[in-house]
Amino acid sequence: MKKIFNILLTIFILNTSILAASSALSLDEAIEILKSNNLEIKSASLDVQNAKENIYTASGNHWGKLDFIQDFATSDDAGNVFGFKLASREATFNDFGFADFGTISNDTPPQDLNYPDSRNFFQSKLKYEIPLFTGFKISSYVDVMKSMSKLKKLEKSKVIHEKIYELRKSFYDMALLRESTLNLNIILQNINTLQNITQNMIEVGYAKKVDLLEVKAKKGNVERLISQMHSNQKLLYHYISFLLNQKITDIKTPSINVTMPLLSNEEILNSNLDIQRAASGLNVRKSMIDVSKSSYYPTLGAFAEVSTADDNFLGDASDHASYTVGARLTWNIFNGGIDSANVEMSRLDFLKSKTQVALAKSGISLKVQKIRTEIETFDKDIESLEKELALADEIYKNYEGRYREKLSSMADVIIKQSEQIEKILQLQQTRNKRNERIFALEKLANGDLQ
Repeated sequence: MKKIFNILLTIFILNTSILAASSALSLDEAIEILKSNNLEIKSASLDVQNAKENIYTASGNHWGKLDFIQDFATSDDAGNVFGFKLASREATFNDFGFADFGTISNDTPPQDLNYPDSRNFFQSKLKYEIPLFTGFKISSYVDVMKSMSKLKKLEKSKVIHEKIYELRKSFYDMALLRESTLNLNIILQNINTLQNITQNMIEVGYAKKVDLLEVKAKKGNVERLISQMHSNQKLLYHYISFLLNQKITDIKTPSINVTMPLLSNEEILNSNLDIQRAASGLNVRKSMIDVSKSSYYPTLGAFAEVSTADDNFLGDASDHASYTVGARLTWNIFNGGIDSANVEMSRLDFLKSKTQVALAKSGISLKVQKIRTEIETFDKDIESLEKELALADEIYKNYEGRYREKLSSMADVIIKQSEQIEKILQLQQTRNKRNERIFALEKLANGDLQ
């Protein structure tokens, strides 16, 4: 019965381990969550949508505008009352004072014209205005908004790649921390073994109490390092949770070494988002030259309106209806040279942006070469440190054996163990620096290099 219970318990533990492992978040899964949950990416997405609406706003000016205007007024002002009657097609000769004609002298003011009764006025008007020609100003503004929209999309892509970079770096940092913690735990086990050996040797008179104190001091030092690494892992989990905008407690770490991307310098330059953003900014400056030049051209607009007026709302609307159609041409002949100055400023801004694009390409090329050189240096350092660590492990084992045989002192063993720990930490730091430089290279390429 006990045997069956042990078997069931083992199966339960294995299933629990499998479920726990399956609940751990992989890097690919984390990236998908990042794209949909990260708050900075959401904010950048809203900027993209806003830029699209700006295109519709600029393009909508091509179609003009249709307004409905409803006026209500009441007045006993002679000019207003007479105008109200004319607008509603109800003016009569009596409004000119003809009722008094022939009964008074010519120099007597007509009572009906100068002192009319107050009158209400309701006018309903539908007015449509459309620009026929604006010197290409509207189309140029549309081009500007399209370039700005592309710029916002590139900025969103930059934010996404930046957050992916931070997330991937966190995953690889976690892998290095776990690897180093594992190595330190092995050293801790060795120290525990050494502590037991020393204790036994003290009991038989082959070692001193100071040897045991040295072992315990080194053990405390290693436990402190392990505790620091556990704290750093907790901080990484907090940061990953912040990036994903949800609580993360376990992840699947990738290999401790990031694969070097197979990208040429030209490919990196072609895909670099900063260069693409600079190019989009250049298109904006070019379109702004066209906007400035539009001031040289005349503008032509047309309008049409229909209206009805009465002393009550929509009274006799069809009988009192009227229409007006027309067009207006406006051409500024002289404004003190302001237009030419604006065109020149736009042209200079374009040339400046063009220079900045070339400078950006040159600067990024320099960064790529610098990063590649640094990665090559770190690769050589890692190769050397791995050999040094293997040697330090063997030396420590040798000195531990010599201590058992009373051929070496505990101080010698502790020194060799310190060198072993130092190599582990140096290797971790160098791998971390190498990974960071590879991530920096991928950032310049701005691609999903997973």
